[in-house]
Amino acid sequence: MFYDFMLTDQERELRDQVRRFVKEEVPSELLRAMDRNEVDYPRRFVEQAAERGLLGIRFDPRWGGRGLTWTAEAAAIEEVGVLGTALGCAFVMPSIVGEALHHFGTEEQKERFLKPVLAGRLISAEALTEPRGGSDFFGATTRAELQGDEFLVSGQKRFVVGATEADLFLVYCRTNFEEKAHPHQTISALIIERGPGVEVEYTYGLMGSRGGGTGRLVFREVRVPRANLIGPLHSGAEVFNRMMVPERLTSAAACPGLARAALEIAARYSDRRQAFGRPIRRFQAVNHLVAAAATELDAARGLIHLAAKAVDSGAANQRRLVSEAKKFATDAAWEIVNSAMQIMGGIGYTDIYPLERLLRDARLTQIWTGTNEIMANLIQHEYFQEVLAGPGDRRLVEEDAQSHDHREEKCFTEEDMWRVHWGG
Repeated sequence: MFYDFMLTDQERELRDQVRRFVKEEVPSELLRAMDRNEVDYPRRFVEQAAERGLLGIRFDPRWGGRGLTWTAEAAAIEEVGVLGTALGCAFVMPSIVGEALHHFGTEEQKERFLKPVLAGRLISAEALTEPRGGSDFFGATTRAELQGDEFLVSGQKRFVVGATEADLFLVYCRTNFEEKAHPHQTISALIIERGPGVEVEYTYGLMGSRGGGTGRLVFREVRVPRANLIGPLHSGAEVFNRMMVPERLTSAAACPGLARAALEIAARYSDRRQAFGRPIRRFQAVNHLVAAAATELDAARGLIHLAAKAVDSGAANQRRLVSEAKKFATDAAWEIVNSAMQIMGGIGYTDIYPLERLLRDARLTQIWTGTNEIMANLIQHEYFQEVLAGPGDRRLVEEDAQSHDHREEKCFTEEDMWRVHWGG
């Protein structure tokens, strides 16, 4: 959990409230039923969270939020993370879709959509990935043709969590069809309400994260009022760029909860399980796995806290830090759950313990909201930009070398070599 010293009194109070909600009001049978695919979507769970004011924690109280920080929300999400990714996603979706409405939406849109979403009266979902791909955002082929005061929308979106149950979808569509248009000026974000022409044509059988109603949406000449346009026309790139913060930071923030649950199960097991006359936690092969996992867990939590602080303060490097948090925390969760299963041996691979479910859930976190390979691309790109801009007010450590002034030895290109060769 986020340690007390990391949080303000208000943030600790919120974390503790969410912890009580998770412990006392979410029945284990709900998790088991979802994993058996007996639940289409946990609507009642979302409603209960809304009744306690736990949705849209960062948003203006005018719309049903609490006006708190990203650090507060991250601490809350970790507590929900112990429930796994399906309930975790249901919990954070109002924060993700709500970000677009809260930041770009009109007063009317906030009243009509954001307020009921945070109150649990409407279920929201995001529709981004298409059958042709997900990471290539600007290659979107779903079309929204503006015809007077309406858009005519046709296309498909895949892997939509909540597809079977959501009342409204945040959908990215191509709206600018000029051949020479810049890719960043071709996409728009729309709120599309469930209705005629909006169909779930396939519900996916998933390895994990079950019971969330993940499916493929098809839009067949759906008429959408222009009033449902989020932000200016063709400005979907700006909406998307901002949306990547809540998508990736919420993904990261849930992972320490999931990993913590797995590690605690394994630690308790290793204290009770006897082999060769003593608890297996007395063996270095076991307790070093615990040590490494605990260190990874705290490192992930620290990076998430750093990223949340960066977003709260509007730091210039927030995008890189959020990408780092998403990549590191999701990779750490996968490694920690694997280590927990290794500690428990064969019994950890059965459904006697929930490790096998947590393992299946953890695997998805490295894929959704941008694969970790995409995170690595973003991290290196932004890090190089920062470093190559120059040291600024920082010490130039290169000049501390004994022979730092031997410029002839600092050859980087063929031209440098010949310049030295000819004494230039």
